[in-house]
Amino acid sequence: MDSSIMPQNKKPVKQRLAIITSGGDAPGMNASIRAITLKALQNGYDVIGFIAGFHGLINAEFIQLDLKSVDNIIHKGGTILKTARCKDMFNEQGVKKASCTLNNLDIESLIVIGGDGSFKGAQALSEYWHGQIIGIPGTIDNDINGTDQTIGFWTAIDTALDCIDKIRDTADAFDRIFVIEVMGRDCGFIAMESGIASGAQQIICHELISDEADFIQQLLISIKKASKQSYPQSYVIVVAENALSFSTAELAKKISEYTQVDTRSAILGYVQRGGAPVAMDRVLATQLGIKAVEAINKQKRNLMIGMSKGEIITFPLSQTGLKNKTNKDLIKRLEQFSFNLTI
Repeated sequence: MDSSIMPQNKKPVKQRLAIITSGGDAPGMNASIRAITLKALQNGYDVIGFIAGFHGLINAEFIQLDLKSVDNIIHKGGTILKTARCKDMFNEQGVKKASCTLNNLDIESLIVIGGDGSFKGAQALSEYWHGQIIGIPGTIDNDINGTDQTIGFWTAIDTALDCIDKIRDTADAFDRIFVIEVMGRDCGFIAMESGIASGAQQIICHELISDEADFIQQLLISIKKASKQSYPQSYVIVVAENALSFSTAELAKKISEYTQVDTRSAILGYVQRGGAPVAMDRVLATQLGIKAVEAINKQKRNLMIGMSKGEIITFPLSQTGLKNKTNKDLIKRLEQFSFNLTI
């Protein structure tokens, strides 16, 4: 255990702090649970973890978190607290039940590790429960307003990149075109970063599309031109999920018919959410976890702990769902690496 977080200067009266991981799992969640637990124990808190996100809150299912329970979990993917999406938090009865659980267990502060949906649940809870709520952004999509990075994002990119590189080998061997779909829900950051890192000839995400029909037509023309020049030997297109109104398989078919070049599609899917977190996610998760406990010590509430320009910051939980990570940001990022692309 780190000497910097050895239990010391305990508070005379133990307060109860709870943790949940909610929504889609993200590599690094366990690292954050560990950091929160160790820092909270150092400050004299009694720490519990609710099982399966808000479901655990509603059903009062939890475990005690101590030094032993968080030992040797920093490198593990997933979450030891399990996670889930909870529809009951969309209705008043479910929120009130979660509030009652917190009151009955004498919990004074709750740390929610999750994405946009989890933070909406936390905000709903704050209307009925008046304890301290602190959010930590844990989602591979990196679509949370107010933070430059979210826990799990860098690992997802690394996983996607490894898969794209392997597919590129097959594309080279057969002189094929591959359309590869990555995750990201309604946000193109994974597609952008993994596409740049893999040297993809095209990156498609909805932030870059103003007119889909025109975009696809220009795409087809560009690919056909490249295929006639016999360069590159393979052609890789990275597509963010939900970027188009039709599937990647349909896009591959359109390209094949237009260019007469064998075109295949591949969906990377949930592989991007698993695996051991990379160093950057472990460090970020640890930083955010420690700062979350420090925010509780300072009696702060209804805030997210995030990262902005390399600095740990606090940000209103109510503003995390705003879509301020703009199209302009992604376009500017793409332009910096335009030499990689055909258009």
